[in-house]
Amino acid sequence: METAQSRKQTEPGAFTAFARFVLCGGGVGLASSFAVTALASWTPWILANALITVVSTLLATELHARFTFGAGGRATRRQHAQSAGSAAAAYAVTCAAMLALQQLAAEPGAMLEQAVYLSASALAGVARFAVLRLVVFARNRSQAAPAPIARPVYATVARSSAPAGPAGLCRAA
Repeated sequence: METAQSRKQTEPGAFTAFARFVLCGGGVGLASSFAVTALASWTPWILANALITVVSTLLATELHARFTFGAGGRATRRQHAQSAGSAAAAYAVTCAAMLALQQLAAEPGAMLEQAVYLSASALAGVARFAVLRLVVFARNRSQAAPAPIARPVYATVARSSAPAGPAGLCRAA
């Protein structure tokens, strides 16, 4: 039987998991940017972006399940749904940052736009890593042996049939 300690050893540490997260997510993101460009030559850009976003999120979730967080196999439907939700939230953060920039600066330069976008992406990425590690791919604690329930200990006192003490003092009446 697998012990909690042996399971803990197979689960990557936070630093290792984060490095794997950046490698997998960054690799899929980079490949996606090329795929969107290629697909956009045949279809409208918005359709290409939506399709590649769905496919890349599915791929990244599988990579995170198998490699990044060491979940030990394929991602479940629940994990895919939660991962898609965290990706949508990250997308919303970057969009909000860019909209805020447009409201604050009439004509932001390309360098400022890039700095804001990358900063928002980094913040969203760190938050997404935390959600994936602590919620989506957290070890299923229901599979581990449950902690024993503390039960009261009842002591029994043996009674002697002989009288206790002189003249039956301390004797039950």
